[in-house]
Amino acid sequence: MASASGRVLALDPGQRRIGVAVSDSERTMAFPRPAISVEASGRHIDGVLELVDEEGAVVVVIGLPMGLDGREGASARNSRSFAQAIEQRLAGRTVAVELHDERLTTVQAAGSLRAAGRPAREQKGSIDSAAATVLLEAWISCR
Repeated sequence: MASASGRVLALDPGQRRIGVAVSDSERTMAFPRPAISVEASGRHIDGVLELVDEEGAVVVVIGLPMGLDGREGASARNSRSFAQAIEQRLAGRTVAVELHDERLTTVQAAGSLRAAGRPAREQKGSIDSAAATVLLEAWISCR
């Protein structure tokens, strides 16, 4: 298990973009960061590693999209593979990689953006990182 202090980087992986959020060092608040574009070349993993360094993250939390019935589908398997790739690239460093259930984070994020006056058509660029923020807030509340 990860230490109880230090910044946490949350990632909400999707097919086109990876939503990103980061906590403060006390792990009391979550802040959205610009999403990372997913590339077939795998360079998006380099982007994640750069963020780990820039933010001084000691934990990387990756969303695990479970079905409402609790089962894992293709998206969950993709998240597990993504987590393994990040873990392998961080080998030898003191950065923990954890998966966290992200059920309905995008729905919650869309609702929050709507409540803040952002119409659905304007959410495309920010929904992924808003979902990562919801994921990180959920992870923080479990600690």
